Amino acid sequence: MTSKATSIDIAYKAGVSQSTVSRALRNSPLVNLETRQRIQAIAKELNYKVDKNASNLRTQNSYTLALLICEDPTNDESLINPFFLSMLGSITRATAQQGYDLLVSFQQLSTDWHADYEDSNKADGIILLGYGDYVDYGHKLQKLLEQNTHFVIWGAEPNHKEVLSIGCDNQQGGVIATEHIISLNKQNIAFLGDASEHSPEFRDRYLGHVDALKKVGIKANKNIQFDAISTESSGFDAAINLLDSGHPFDAIFAASDLIAIGAIRALKQRCVRVPEDIVVVGYDDIPVASFANPALTTVRQNTKLAGEILVESLLKLIRGKEVAPQLIPTNLVVRQSCGTAEQDQS
Repeated sequence: MTSKATSIDIAYKAGVSQSTVSRALRNSPLVNLETRQRIQAIAKELNYKVDKNASNLRTQNSYTLALLICEDPTNDESLINPFFLSMLGSITRATAQQGYDLLVSFQQLSTDWHADYEDSNKADGIILLGYGDYVDYGHKLQKLLEQNTHFVIWGAEPNHKEVLSIGCDNQQGGVIATEHIISLNKQNIAFLGDASEHSPEFRDRYLGHVDALKKVGIKANKNIQFDAISTESSGFDAAINLLDSGHPFDAIFAASDLIAIGAIRALKQRCVRVPEDIVVVGYDDIPVASFANPALTTVRQNTKLAGEILVESLLKLIRGKEVAPQLIPTNLVVRQSCGTAEQDQS
């Protein structure tokens, strides 16, 4: 008696993963058309039959989306990066407008947050906000792919081509921040933030910073780049290390507003005036940025539009429609930390 063909047999013959076979047989747009057609032809050749009961279970709709937020170190007990609080509001509204409920949960990086949300019918798909150390995070995205989970992430576009990402144009944001600092006749611009593969969003902001300097013939000085995660205390420590290094600088571009606010506190402690001695620019435009002393010049991300696109993209993915990664443009909000009255440079 001939054994029944399985998806593993198709994967072997097609030279792809079993998860790719599953997506191709569901006509997922995450698999390119040519590969889909090849896999479907092999399935037909092997007389492969989809398990209808399993398929029906997978296509049951809960009309609920899951939002998983990365647990971050904070100065209070919220453990939520303030930037993500505005994103949370936007995603909640966008989900309701689409007639869906929203299930909100923490991504506790020490636990298996990639458990089967879809397979247990808790949610039809997942939105992921934040990821801590991206190197540690990548294998969990792979797990979601293997489970055929519908999900979208906020942030830099990952190396994995099958992962759908929506994010702001961090490199463009780095360019406009640095160009503004240069326009103030500053040339020794320190960068505070991790510029490695562990923090791809910060890395892209740094690359934009380097590009803007290069355009005017200035080489980025690695001696005045200090790593920091997105907390005030980390920004404070990075700025103290910068001051103690003895290397000259006349401006700071911080990879987040929290880092910038911590840096300003360190500068004040050392009797360095902002903006008279050093100008400071942040990134995110969190609510507290406009209330800092001095009010913080920063790169604004459009959280309202971001929430809408995240929800719309995930629903397209769930419905098997074509969907592609998107980068949302940023704009600069100029405030007193650069020595000028508030203005929005859209």
